[in-house]
Amino acid sequence: MSDRPTTAVVLGGSLAGMLAARALTSVADRVVVVERDALPAGPEPRRGLPQARHVHQLWSGGARALEELLPGVTGRLREAGAHRLPVTTDMVALSPKGWYRRWAESHFMLLCGRDLLDATVRAQVLADDRVELVDRAEVLGLEGTDAAVTGVRIRAHDDTERTLVAGLVVDATGRTSRAARWLTGLGLPEPDRREVDSGLAYASRLHRAPEAARDGFPVVTVMADPRSGEPGRGGVLMPVEDGQWLVTLLGTRGGEPSADPADFDRYAREELRHPVLAELMDRAEPVSEVAFTRTTANRRYFYERMPAWPENFAVVGDALAAFNPAYGHGMSVAAQEAVVLRDVVRRHGWGSPGLSRRVQKAVARPAGAAWDLAVGQDVFFPGATQDGPSRWERLLAAYIDRLTLTATGNGRIARKVTDVMSLERGAEVLLAPRVLLAAALGPLKPPLSEPPLTPEERKAAGLP
Repeated sequence: MSDRPTTAVVLGGSLAGMLAARALTSVADRVVVVERDALPAGPEPRRGLPQARHVHQLWSGGARALEELLPGVTGRLREAGAHRLPVTTDMVALSPKGWYRRWAESHFMLLCGRDLLDATVRAQVLADDRVELVDRAEVLGLEGTDAAVTGVRIRAHDDTERTLVAGLVVDATGRTSRAARWLTGLGLPEPDRREVDSGLAYASRLHRAPEAARDGFPVVTVMADPRSGEPGRGGVLMPVEDGQWLVTLLGTRGGEPSADPADFDRYAREELRHPVLAELMDRAEPVSEVAFTRTTANRRYFYERMPAWPENFAVVGDALAAFNPAYGHGMSVAAQEAVVLRDVVRRHGWGSPGLSRRVQKAVARPAGAAWDLAVGQDVFFPGATQDGPSRWERLLAAYIDRLTLTATGNGRIARKVTDVMSLERGAEVLLAPRVLLAAALGPLKPPLSEPPLTPEERKAAGLP
């Protein structure tokens, strides 16, 4: 490594960008974060993050990565009102194969509003003197050649333009990323790209929970069935800070919820496979308008496959792979990628030959794990792809269906499934001989006929 000061530039100041900046403070002398929006000082909405109005969660695989990057952040989030819910102990979930039982804790989720999460992370990252924020600035393009990126051109809010010279540029600009165009502009080939779009629409509303249900209430979810041959319809009730429930209703192409507030309760009661969400909302007070989005397609760039890759450039977060948010993996993957980014640069050294290609291949692993989980489901919804699922995807889906059914009545298999869903372990654990045998035998307990809310929870929520 050189004795000269080192500078990294991170494009994008949302969660993925802030975590990448934090990761790079351990290997660079200075990190500059460039953000298009004016970032708020606290947990407030911002224009460039419309998806913040809908449910978000950090699976334990992502929460552990977040804590590794920002020691103490979990405690700060809890103090601000975030919930730590054990999986599957505090989950009331209707899977495509029936109600899950509430087994002993295997993993956990951190739940809060996206504004609170982003503000808490942002404050801790920007408290480091090595991190500099340039907000209200547009990225115009990369500087350099097809062999190496040397910096980025930006336009400030006053229309002045300048170039930020950097030894490493990380694109974390999310779904709007122009990295593929920037690379072809440098003379590199177009990357392979795949999109699986179920046409999913989200409608979400905040509710004031009944007073007795404001602490310790479980997540309640009715999952869509991707292999019914019909549009998928589902929903989730998630406890968040300030004694509120955030309820998101979702439907794929042909079965979407509407943005009409008058239709919100009807959809939950009549369109979902069970009316439990509507029954809970009957006892809660709506405290926000209905937020609506269709920005939910799975889209991945396979940058790690490119025959050539420039030095000093990497792509992370939704700019690399964006997932259907119904699975709750985007933020967790961003945190895991940031840890990988830090570790690869530490291992090989700042500016070492081939470093950026090593980074790009390494961050593709957590992105690929979540991609396989999301696409393996969404490819079955009507119109998600031009050709429909492949033979291999159909075979794999049949096995996952069998595992899901088994998990409704077998706690050991439920734990294996959540090992993977929580991003704590890879999908290969589902192919272990004992898991294959258990799937062949099926569930050990009979199916549940009603949501497994405890008598205390039903009373707290005002249910009979």
